[in-house]
Amino acid sequence: MKKLRLIQQIQDAGVVAVLRGDSSEEVVRMAEKAIEGGIKVIEVTMTVPFANEAITALAKKYTSSDPEADNYAIIGAGTVLDSETARITILAGAEFVVSPGFDRDTIMLCNRYRVPVMPGAVTVHDIVASLELGVDVVKLFPGNLYSPSVIPSLKGPLPQANIMPTGGVNLDNLHEWIQAGAFAVGIGSDLTKDALKTGNYDLIADKADAYMKAFGKATAFKKAKARG
Repeated sequence: MKKLRLIQQIQDAGVVAVLRGDSSEEVVRMAEKAIEGGIKVIEVTMTVPFANEAITALAKKYTSSDPEADNYAIIGAGTVLDSETARITILAGAEFVVSPGFDRDTIMLCNRYRVPVMPGAVTVHDIVASLELGVDVVKLFPGNLYSPSVIPSLKGPLPQANIMPTGGVNLDNLHEWIQAGAFAVGIGSDLTKDALKTGNYDLIADKADAYMKAFGKATAFKKAKARG
């Protein structure tokens, strides 16, 4: 099924680019550079003016159906606060929906249309409530409130929970989050801040490449360690 396939593809990709900007055109440009650098999962936040236009433009340009295609990428929506916004983003072309918090109606709507939804969670209660509604991946947000050790602590009583930290993840600690058992990681301003300061958007591609190399090394180390 498409929903389960997308969830697996997001886990395999490992890194989600969380993009904010001053215009839809700016975010499309950011996304293109992030994809060029190897990050294949793009989250366009709904704080961007005319964010839906960015989602539609990217959804038309890229496809999630074939990971081997030159134009492969998964386009989703972030900072979705309510079910009305969720439905609008899905119609615009978003293939997954991310929220900074827990909203029951948003989760139910996404389940109705078989779209992966990742609600934000801060507490065990948030995670359990999400699981009860059939959520497959919970976004740990803000991730910088915690150390990576929080994941094994949470997965002790909740081994079935897939947890994606977002906020505070960077090149220095990405391997710690992966080693701790993160489903994937969300990368925000660290990916784009240098480009926005200098106007050189190629820096996003360079940073994306660095993140994907770091993820690859962390994943390889984790697999080797599991094999003993």
